[in-house]
This record gives sequence, structure tokens and C-alpha cells, in this order.
Amino acid sequence: MTLPEELVQELNAAAREDGVPLSRLISSAAEWELRRRIGRQVVAEWQAEQGVFTPEELAAARAEMATADAEALAANRSTAA
Repeated sequence: MTLPEELVQELNAAAREDGVPLSRLISSAAEWELRRRIGRQVVAEWQAEQGVFTPEELAAARAEMATADAEALAANRSTAA
């Protein structure tokens, strides 16, 4: 695998900042991308069977995700304190 040198330098800096090995940082990013691809496939299959999401359904999903994100951030802050 070949990566641009600037990207490798930035990844090394990010790994040092997070206190993790570079390989862990890269594998986490790769796993995230694969999960995202699977999610897109699941959504495409569902929409092929059920129809495209309506604007209302998308808005409701975004609101639910925002709430979940806010709750996760609050939980992380209280755990770190």
C-alpha cells in the first residue's frame, strides 16, 4: 500500500496525539469505511424494496441521530470528569 508522504506525516501526528499506534489509527479508519459501505448497501436495498425515504423520514432520522450524538458526548464528558 502506498500513501502520499504528507498524509503519512499527518496520520503519524494524529496517532501520536491520540497515543495509539499508527496501525491502529489506520485500521480504525478502514473499519469505519467498511461499516459505512455496508450501511449504504443496507439503505439501498431497503429503498429498493420500500421506496425512497421521504424528506420527513430523513429529517426524523437526522434528529434522532443528533439526539444520540448529544447523549453520547454528554456521557463521555461525565466519564472523563
